[in-house]
Amino acid sequence: MIEDDEGHARLIEKNIRRAGVSNQIIPFTDGTSALTYLFGADGSGEDSARRQLLILLDLNLPDMTGVDILEKIKNNVHTKRSPVVVLTTTDDQREIQRCYDLGANVYITKPVDYDGFANAIRQLGLFFSVMQVPETA
Repeated sequence: MIEDDEGHARLIEKNIRRAGVSNQIIPFTDGTSALTYLFGADGSGEDSARRQLLILLDLNLPDMTGVDILEKIKNNVHTKRSPVVVLTTTDDQREIQRCYDLGANVYITKPVDYDGFANAIRQLGLFFSVMQVPETA
């Protein structure tokens, strides 16, 4: 999960857990640390070829845009098949289309009210519980 807002990150994890998803969630608050994890020390991304990943991605991060991260993920041979769920407050249609064009699997606009946001994440958790993540290699 790449999300810089701690409150949103806690809410996302809490509601994914409520939906019965028990997979490990590794939180990142900036793009730099997330990309270091995904692409490894050598930058090749080969480390991620052995992981089953599903990436929750916010677009508004302190050090780079989520769109830049999405582009790097989808342009790397080892990470390009990893599902990416964009979860952000940005509801601009051009930005949404750009994310889909770059290979985002799902784009969800975060509702601004707590109940709406919690419900959206619970629904996402139910989706995760029935979804299969493809092998990356």
